[in-house]
Amino acid sequence: MAIFSLGLFTAISCTHDPIHTGEPNPTDTTGNSGRICDPDTVYFEQDILPLLVSSCAMSGCHDAASAQDGVVLTDYMKIIQTGDVKPGNPNNSDLYDVLIETNPNKIMPPPPASLTAAQVQLVKKWIQQGAKNNSCVSGCDTTLFTFSGTIKPMMQTFCVGCHSGASPSGYIQLDTHSGVVAACSNNRLIGAVKHQAGFSSMPPSGNPLTECQIRQIERWMAAGAPNN
Repeated sequence: MAIFSLGLFTAISCTHDPIHTGEPNPTDTTGNSGRICDPDTVYFEQDILPLLVSSCAMSGCHDAASAQDGVVLTDYMKIIQTGDVKPGNPNNSDLYDVLIETNPNKIMPPPPASLTAAQVQLVKKWIQQGAKNNSCVSGCDTTLFTFSGTIKPMMQTFCVGCHSGASPSGYIQLDTHSGVVAACSNNRLIGAVKHQAGFSSMPPSGNPLTECQIRQIERWMAAGAPNN
């Protein structure tokens, strides 16, 4: 997720290339679109695309304009082709290899923005399951809104690629509880994810947060934004 326009100042943007979805996918014959999300399945639209957009497909890295090392990670076909993804075989897929690289000069994203172990396993599982261009209807539950179980994973997927580390974009840090709480002040976080006037729409590209996800943030804030 890139940076909010914070009313008193406009933060520096972590710009992502526009996302284009819907290309025909010769490997996806499951018809998952419209199905309730299966907890044992990794979905490209809900799990992989927002993660790669947040962490990799930004200006100077792997957006279409920069295409560092010829790799563009903005949509399904480009991820498969330029990431040299071999469906069913993560160990022979360049996209996965760079995530588990032990050389700090070669690992992607570079430290300190490297993906977490859980995120790396998510990419691995998606490739193992055929690297499909699949989607699902989230079983999102607005009665579930703990920080550890709901808000933090949401920020990890959509935001921390830009908003983490020692120099987070726009000085907005969303990889800690205190940082998310600070971003919620003056309606900044909600204004951004709701695409309200006066705020930069977040995420800037790819899939926006769902109404259910936004409601979860609102309910967590209304409960006092606990670190639970």
